[in-house]
Amino acid sequence: MELTGRKVAVLVDQQYQEMEVWYPYYRLVEAGAEVELVGAEKGKTYPSKVGYPAVADKSYDEVSAADYDGIICPGGFAPDFIRRHPKANLFVADFDKQGKLVAAICHGPWCLCSAKILKGRKCTSFFAIKDDVEHAGGIWEDAEVVVDRNLVTSRKPADLPAFMRASIAVLAAQK
Repeated sequence: MELTGRKVAVLVDQQYQEMEVWYPYYRLVEAGAEVELVGAEKGKTYPSKVGYPAVADKSYDEVSAADYDGIICPGGFAPDFIRRHPKANLFVADFDKQGKLVAAICHGPWCLCSAKILKGRKCTSFFAIKDDVEHAGGIWEDAEVVVDRNLVTSRKPADLPAFMRASIAVLAAQK
């Protein structure tokens, strides 16, 4: 198992995109990683866009990037709720400062905008937030996956296979 001993946080909040939480979650577990759902409130159930529940294992008050090897920022409308929490933005920024995996898909790069980590970085996102990404300093590309050092981004659910291959490769390469 290529990720045995690795630990990854997946951010959750209301109106998340189901596949962009659960596909990474189970793919990481399948590769041997320990995965925790992190939200504003520990134990709170966050419904997806269609109501599928995700229960936060930890809250932003309880976590530190030092305790994880990577973070996944899913899409849907959840990132607009996630980035309203200063501790969530700091959590994401700390992963980048430590050179650890920061992966975001679809609207997930909104979290990267608010964490202020995109300046001069190549990335992608759902096309509707391209302006937001560029205004945050990102160099936007229309590609299924863009990797810039520890940063992995993708556009939409159809990109999930490439997104997870790249995310797992970055995690596996980390010392």
